[in-house]
Amino acid sequence: MTRLPSPAQAAAPAQSKKELKRSLIRFFCALGIFVLLVCFLFSAGAYAAKFNISMDSGTDQGNSMGPLQVLILFAAIALAPTMLLMMTSFTRIIIVLSLLRNALGLQTTPPNQVLIGIALALTLFVMAPTLSEVNTKAVEPYTAGKITQSQALENAKKPLKVFMLKQTGVKELNMFLDLSGQKREIKKVEPNELLGLGFRVIMPAFVTSELKRAFTIGFLLFIPFMIIDMVVSSVLMSMGMVMLPPSMISLPFKLMLFVVVDGWGLIFDSLIKSFR
Repeated sequence: MTRLPSPAQAAAPAQSKKELKRSLIRFFCALGIFVLLVCFLFSAGAYAAKFNISMDSGTDQGNSMGPLQVLILFAAIALAPTMLLMMTSFTRIIIVLSLLRNALGLQTTPPNQVLIGIALALTLFVMAPTLSEVNTKAVEPYTAGKITQSQALENAKKPLKVFMLKQTGVKELNMFLDLSGQKREIKKVEPNELLGLGFRVIMPAFVTSELKRAFTIGFLLFIPFMIIDMVVSSVLMSMGMVMLPPSMISLPFKLMLFVVVDGWGLIFDSLIKSFR
């Protein structure tokens, strides 16, 4: 006596056929996109060859940009987030703001987008003198054709190095000098005397110093709010309200304290002054 296949077994071949069809459709779609990209690249190359685009990155082309300059521009755009994190004041500011939100006991207020926007605004304010110097000494002369591209890069490095070295600790700088194999011990960080150091040493030392300062500021921020939590917990325990969460009672008092002392103004003022 033959057994009839169950509905699940009968549906299995149909489902496998559908998956096979979907895989074939995806394969041919990917193949078509690849062919279109190849055709586009070949047509772009033929178009460039027809109009004889020069690969020279000098200053004799006026305001036009050659393929090499466009490639450098795209590479700079791709590295912009890394430069923002590793070479500016953004790291310290965003960490302090995040720790402040945790100290207040607010998990999602202000939202991450708001904190990042505030950090970007403060970073632009702090970095304005450095960026202005880079624009004056590197960007404007290069655009006017007074200096070459290599000279513009060297002129742009100096203000950034000076800013980073001013915020770098002696201990962190000596640590990365030792790790890089340079037998040199620095007693005091003098930015104008240490411009010969490369970014491979200055950048990690700067980031380490920024993390250290940010966590130190965060520790100081936690102290007054922690005292409020301890006082509220002690009062609730003495009143026998064991089942009432202390955080729910202490949160309004922490918000009131932060507003009364003008907390946002003090935080922004202290952060900006810490870079001077």
